[in-house]
Amino acid sequence: MSNTAAHDDLDSPWKEVVEHAFPEFIDFYFPNINRQIDWAYGYTFLDKELQKIARDGELGRRYVDKLVRVTTLAGEEDWLCVHIEVQGEVDPGFERRMFVYNYRIFDTYDRPVASLAVLADNDPTWRPDRFEYERLGCRHSLHFPVAKLVDYIADEGSLLANPSPFALITAAHLYTRRTRKSPARRFDAKRRLVRLLYQRNWSRQRIIDLFRVLDWMLKLPDSLERQLWQDIENIEGERNVTYVSSIERFAIERGMKKGMQQGIEQGIQQGIEKGIARGIEKGIQQGLAQSLQRQLNRRFGPLSAEVTRQLENATPEQLETWTDRVLDARTIEEVFAEG
Repeated sequence: MSNTAAHDDLDSPWKEVVEHAFPEFIDFYFPNINRQIDWAYGYTFLDKELQKIARDGELGRRYVDKLVRVTTLAGEEDWLCVHIEVQGEVDPGFERRMFVYNYRIFDTYDRPVASLAVLADNDPTWRPDRFEYERLGCRHSLHFPVAKLVDYIADEGSLLANPSPFALITAAHLYTRRTRKSPARRFDAKRRLVRLLYQRNWSRQRIIDLFRVLDWMLKLPDSLERQLWQDIENIEGERNVTYVSSIERFAIERGMKKGMQQGIEQGIQQGIEKGIARGIEKGIQQGLAQSLQRQLNRRFGPLSAEVTRQLENATPEQLETWTDRVLDARTIEEVFAEG
């Protein structure tokens, strides 16, 4: 497997972009549902409720699953349970998991739930849209709307011309799978999408947020990554803007340096009372821990009390090891694994 393929991480960017632009997500993939929602009332992510359902139901690995409260044009408050399958192969248990999520939310909160699915696999024939069974005259069934990303390959030109942010995200996902064994083709695809991103009349923050997702999906070898950054600087020079290159370039590395600098400053202050050398050493360690905590929060969401305790009690060697792992780990457990 190529280095590019080995480090592809598609779950995390999907989670981030769904949270960033949820109304556009519904509009792009489920336009019929979008026409029934009154977005003027806003929407609320119900992460704690979904986490409880998944934990109590022992549902195993979850992908990008979101539970969201919206208000329909009829004035009804509805819950949408959105599932995004980002894995590379067919999941024979997918329909059952959709069914289990749906009935467990209803059973726990006494709320009707609309379940939606986005399938990001490569198999055009796999289109699960229901779970049902019948025993002795008793029938249980769940039918759910499905959006299939490979369907957009047929008209790539229209996809790239579509003004929705999820058109770019869909293209990025498809390019990520298509270019796993070809860094050069991935470089061309990423540069093309970045140029399209700059051509959209979006806010500065939206461009930065979406660039982060594109950058996360379409990872490149270091040499091509440096070449892309030079192209981005040229694009920004042509358009007389400064968005990504000044803020997001090597963001993680800069975050680590900032954490260390803050730690040194704290250490000097502590050193006045306890000895400068010892204070600076402790301050650097605190800075590394704080910087690593920010990266873990960004990658995996709020940290448990156990993870926070590990960071507080870690040795400098442990912090360095965990910092090296955080970029490529697919789960927080991989960051802290022994060995």
